[in-house]
Amino acid sequence: MVDDNNENTTEARGDRIAKWLARSGVASRRDIERMIAERRIKLNGVVVEHPATFVTSTDVVAVNGNIVEGPQHTRLWRYHKPDGLVTTHRDPEGRKTVFETLPEGMPRVVSVGRLDLNSEGLLLLTNDGALARRLELPSNGWLRRYRVRVFGVVNERELAGLAKGCSIEGVKYGPIEASLDSRKGDNAWLTVSLREGKNREIRRVMTALNLHVSRLLRTSYGPFPLGELKPGELEEVPSRVMKAQIPRDVEIDTKRRG
Repeated sequence: MVDDNNENTTEARGDRIAKWLARSGVASRRDIERMIAERRIKLNGVVVEHPATFVTSTDVVAVNGNIVEGPQHTRLWRYHKPDGLVTTHRDPEGRKTVFETLPEGMPRVVSVGRLDLNSEGLLLLTNDGALARRLELPSNGWLRRYRVRVFGVVNERELAGLAKGCSIEGVKYGPIEASLDSRKGDNAWLTVSLREGKNREIRRVMTALNLHVSRLLRTSYGPFPLGELKPGELEEVPSRVMKAQIPRDVEIDTKRRG
């Protein structure tokens, strides 16, 4: 039996500010909690002191002095990240970011995971920070597939051995599926797949095999492929496809507003 009084109380109280801002595409809940500690968020003109603060539809929230419009229905895009862009909203070194190159009219979005400066290929973008954080988790079991060009002598037995996992300079890496596709002289193309995706994982593992990565292109992330997208292009994933592909225990809001 539903307690209508409790339901009404919850609606009147609103959402916790970290959840509200994550659903607004500002950042993940973890990053928002850090921003609260840095006193960068205000509610109705007052600095937010604690993540247990609640937001209702009549409140005004500002991050770094900019008013946040509030949660919209969940949306997801496939984006072909070119080489030479960093996957961050602000880069202290002044390098061009992914988000600076997006078309005008795009809502504020965050990335599902990252691709480093010199990596290319599929990057998922969403206006729902909570969804982004959830889709990054290895527990989803989603395979991330890459085409990798390497320079050096490829030992196929060593590649096959990566399926057992490995440890490099004290860092443990999970199973990696790697196979040789083609070879020409000292250059070779590999297909590499993994489910974990630590920072610069493929480059570090290949270096341990005496292989230098000269190009790294992500071709799929879970059920979402890069497809025919050209560098710099993006395409929104239809709501029905998003709902069908995202794990059922993941909360998404596909109700359109406005």
